[in-house]
Amino acid sequence: FFPSWKHFGVAMMENYKLNTERMKKLRNVSSRFYSVVSAGKIIPKHSNQPVKRPPKAPRTKQPSRTNQPLPSDMENLMQCTAFATADEYHLGNLCHDLTSHGYVEITSLPRDAANVLVIGTEKSAKVDDHGMIFFFREGAVVFWNVEEKSMKNIMRMLEQHEIQPYEVALVHWENEEINYRIGEGQTKLHKGEILLNSELDSDEVILQKFAFSNALCLSVKLAIWESLLDNFVESIQSIPEILKSRRKVKLSHADVMQKIGELFALRHRINLSSDLLITPDFYWDREKLEELYDKTCQFLNINRRVKVMNEKLQHCMELTDLMRNHLNEKHTLRLEWMIVILITIEV
Repeated sequence: FFPSWKHFGVAMMENYKLNTERMKKLRNVSSRFYSVVSAGKIIPKHSNQPVKRPPKAPRTKQPSRTNQPLPSDMENLMQCTAFATADEYHLGNLCHDLTSHGYVEITSLPRDAANVLVIGTEKSAKVDDHGMIFFFREGAVVFWNVEEKSMKNIMRMLEQHEIQPYEVALVHWENEEINYRIGEGQTKLHKGEILLNSELDSDEVILQKFAFSNALCLSVKLAIWESLLDNFVESIQSIPEILKSRRKVKLSHADVMQKIGELFALRHRINLSSDLLITPDFYWDREKLEELYDKTCQFLNINRRVKVMNEKLQHCMELTDLMRNHLNEKHTLRLEWMIVILITIEV
């Protein structure tokens, strides 16, 4: 009996010595490792603080653009960029302000092309085409071959003539960029790239650019509304879970009516106060321009995005109606109990 316990004790002591030697070796190795690395070469660890992410883009914003131009073709390509910065512009004051700073107003558009201001600039990004800017009264601006510095200056001047402007981060996140070039052949939109016919005169080129710009204007405005709807959905997405878990919803009647008002305002913008559902009257007697406008809207998935937004709006309307009915029932039940208590006191 005793010899077995003795061997067991000896084995335990040997294991303890081995473990102690291993720990010493590890400590020596770690100290040698940190002594070799200099202070300037130590890589700082990433902090665990949450990083502020950019605004979330809607899933239906842009189609997949797999056919990107080759680097050899980028020399002939120019850029068309669209932004939606506000609900509306003061075009008259804006025109006076831009012309006083050396910009030239282009008045060759027909009279039925209302609610748009066209400005020409010599500060173009590339020499192949003149710089041109389209300002739409709906609160969108489209730049054609304008250098970046001049674009920033115009955006800064535009802030003084905006009605209910959007957030700057949202404006720059929900933009549209499309490449274009001037060459031989009929004007078209092919594989996400605009080709302008080089044989046309300047007035016809301006009309074609107006058709493309009109579609881009609708796309960026729709992107802003998609972002607003996403924020609204995030604000009410916890209500179904609260109802499911039989908890009390901390929303007053005024809060619910405010949510319903926001939904109706957004629905009014999409379906009534914009040209998202129908083609504008300007293109009825201009078949070629209407084809360019429709092709661009189809490329930007305007109709599908409007349909998805209306479905989301309908779901949000049903949820807010449910909350309003729930609050009305609670109010009615409270009144009934008050009447019962008053009758009891009377008796």
